[in-house]
Amino acid sequence: MRSRRHQGLVDGVVRSRARSLRALSTAAERRLWAKLRRKSLDGVRFRRQHPLHGFIVDFCCLEKRLVIEVDGESHAEDVGYDEWRTKKLQEHGFTVLRFLNDEVKRDLDAVVQAIWAQLHARNPAPPP
Repeated sequence: MRSRRHQGLVDGVVRSRARSLRALSTAAERRLWAKLRRKSLDGVRFRRQHPLHGFIVDFCCLEKRLVIEVDGESHAEDVGYDEWRTKKLQEHGFTVLRFLNDEVKRDLDAVVQAIWAQLHARNPAPPP
């Protein structure tokens, strides 16, 4: 049995890419992370640049099954991919919220309020 840390080549590549993306975060991602980190939003834990079902998502709350994506200008060119990715994550039971970099920079409080509202709108069923 492999250790949790060394689960294989693919997992290692994905983890390495996630680490790289954390280091190269946009200014908008860093601002939002400052509001989400260390359970500062109602004690809910978020992960940043987290590998999830074959994707690396910007922010993720596994407990509430919520994914938050902060999209830059490059996402305007490939809307179809983002829609497909959102659909795949929804198939796994996740809600995906998307915000533009400009939204986060211009009105961070409104973005955080939208995330808070989504967290409280969800009442996930307890595990069996």
